[in-house]
Amino acid sequence: MEYKVGKAGRIIAARLFEGEDIYESIESIARKENIKAAAVLITGGFRKADVVVGPEQETPRIIGNFKPFAGPGEVLGVGTLYWDDKEPKLHIHTAIGKEDQVMVGCPRGGASTFLILEVTIIEIDELEARRKLDESTGLNLLKFE
Repeated sequence: MEYKVGKAGRIIAARLFEGEDIYESIESIARKENIKAAAVLITGGFRKADVVVGPEQETPRIIGNFKPFAGPGEVLGVGTLYWDDKEPKLHIHTAIGKEDQVMVGCPRGGASTFLILEVTIIEIDELEARRKLDESTGLNLLKFE
């Protein structure tokens, strides 16, 4: 394990509207506000999402097992936001439900808002970290500087 200590910075509240993509929206806020590190919370609804629900393959490189969610349905999620070498990257895991269909995973294939999605971004100040390519997994993983 490795870790660093930062301090809570600005807190940003946002509302996404029907059809807006969570990744595009949250990463856009991070670019505009120059947020380099943050915790992200979401609550509201998804119209649709492509969700990684675990690995389809682990070796030699991880390949995600994508499952579609056809909403509309309810969602809550917790994630982090750090920059790679060029831009901010959101990593979020969600619990999504519609009637008796429930899935938990990472909507890495994208997700669009149903009606409303409330977003809270808690900036982390004084923390030097980035997402960098990990050759063994093929994933951009969190690295502290």
